[in-house]
Amino acid sequence: MIEIGKINSLRIVKEVDFGLYLDGGAKGEILLPKRYVPEQYEIDGNLDVFIYTDSEDRLIATTEKPHAMVGDIAFLEVVAVNEIGAFLDWGLAKDLLVPFREQRSKMQVGESHIVAVYLDEESERIAASAKLDEFLELTADEYEAGQEVFLQIWSKTPIGFKVIINDNHLGMLYKDEVFQKLERGQRMKGYIKKVRDDKKIDLTLHKPGVGKVDDLGEKILKKLKDEGGFIPVTDKSHPELIYSIFGESKKTFKKAIGGLYKKRLIILEEKGIRLVE
Repeated sequence: MIEIGKINSLRIVKEVDFGLYLDGGAKGEILLPKRYVPEQYEIDGNLDVFIYTDSEDRLIATTEKPHAMVGDIAFLEVVAVNEIGAFLDWGLAKDLLVPFREQRSKMQVGESHIVAVYLDEESERIAASAKLDEFLELTADEYEAGQEVFLQIWSKTPIGFKVIINDNHLGMLYKDEVFQKLERGQRMKGYIKKVRDDKKIDLTLHKPGVGKVDDLGEKILKKLKDEGGFIPVTDKSHPELIYSIFGESKKTFKKAIGGLYKKRLIILEEKGIRLVE
């Protein structure tokens, strides 16, 4: 059974002047247009192709990979708007439609929006929606504190940032724990800080616990070696300076240098930290 809107491995049935026909099972033979046919292939061999519908709603295959597939959440640019909706550049010749009913606010050419890519089961057309709440899971049982996850920034709020976790769940990243500039649509690694009783998820960009402190300690030692044994940073330095150098909060930095000092690996001076030779 093929999956529309996903990568499928399909058997090559035959070659024609305008491309290859692939075995789509119950969906019949699916055309791979000539411009997408790779240099090397064999009849009865398999090709990995993305399946979607063309402008006449016929199933079509391509060896190009879109920026997002069905089930993904992506940050895409609006390239056209007409009477049925907005069209996004998702890396294929046929742009991705966001119907007006699936827009949170009217989309304009040149804007970029975070959308969920979905399949309309009835028409078999792939479309996108900016109403992400309808596509995100509400339960959070699969997560635990300290777990590494992939994040995408959705929107800024007075208390921080709404963040999409693993393209599946919604979480919150609080502004007092963010020491870098974050942009809507930006992807990054993060960690589960806490799954609350109401199943809402708090996040952090930094590895929690002792492991984070140990990792920073190694980073400080490496920085000292790279800089000839001295760096002009102390536990009294501004938090933004510490973050710009080490990517960690001042609190974690103080714990890390405290640990290195106890191990007699560094000397704490008035104007900086010196490596013990």
